[in-house]
Amino acid sequence: MNNPDTNKARGLINELRAAMYDFDPKAVKIALAGVMQPDADLHLCHPFGDVVGPDAYYAATLALLYEAFPDLERRDWIVVDGMTAQGARWIGCGGYFTGSFEKSFLDIPPTGHQAHMRFHEYYRIEDNQVVEMQMIWDIPELMMQAGAWPMAPSLGREWLTPSPATQDGLGPHDQECSEKSLKIVGDMLDHLGKHPSQGDPEVMQLERFWHPRMSWYGPAGIGTARGIKGFRNWHQIPFLNGMPDRGQDLDGIDYHFFAEGNYVAVTGWPDMKLSLTGDGWMGIAPAGKAVELRSLDFWRIENDLIRENWVLVDILDLYRQIGVDVFARLREFNKARRP
Repeated sequence: MNNPDTNKARGLINELRAAMYDFDPKAVKIALAGVMQPDADLHLCHPFGDVVGPDAYYAATLALLYEAFPDLERRDWIVVDGMTAQGARWIGCGGYFTGSFEKSFLDIPPTGHQAHMRFHEYYRIEDNQVVEMQMIWDIPELMMQAGAWPMAPSLGREWLTPSPATQDGLGPHDQECSEKSLKIVGDMLDHLGKHPSQGDPEVMQLERFWHPRMSWYGPAGIGTARGIKGFRNWHQIPFLNGMPDRGQDLDGIDYHFFAEGNYVAVTGWPDMKLSLTGDGWMGIAPAGKAVELRSLDFWRIENDLIRENWVLVDILDLYRQIGVDVFARLREFNKARRP
């Protein structure tokens, strides 16, 4: 696997991260231009869509965020650098933006208090430059802090998602165990996919792969689940009840796994196709419609078991696919509020 210390690209990503820590528009634009090719393909969560190049990316996303948070600050707690089985090099970053929420962002009313919004950003690297990025910001998390979330409440716990318990997420990580970590996650996902089409829940062998004190940090709208019981109650059972055919249709699916040390990451744009049927999901009525899920995930392995799993899903895009405009509902829900 790739040694991150011998390649300039990780250093460039670190420079970009540093420019966003004490966020200054000029410095951030310079850093973006230094790390991204002018024609880089940038796949962004809803409502931003796809854009090309660093200037378009800044204008579509970061400029709006900086206007809402004049003391904007980026904090990373995971950086994973590795090669996929397809031979591509990816760097995955996870963390959150924070600052004083002073002006509206995407029509989310400001709170005047410090707020936070999680991000997972994955960069594909060629010749020490970013040629592709996949990004999910947890915009529903910000809506909830503003008391403006217009959809169903989460089953799991909503909070400021923590950094790795071992406080070693930024790397570089020990490369010798990368392949082992990748295999643990791959085997876990293979067994997870056996239920319900190939048997009852025992076929997943959850205890074989997950630590008894595991934490599953889901996106806002789903929330965090603690332990295997919590994972099943607050995420997996509702998910399978709403979309029992998950993982069976692989047409057009695009996902890539990579690992560094005890950390494993996966890109997916989309990484799953399913039908919203059964009992529905997250308060969404069963639409009887096929949908795609975009998901960017990190896992941390401890003593050959998965102890922590950070998951971001482009939930707003899922609503878009079934004809629900969450932002229109947000405006209706909050139109009586005054600045």
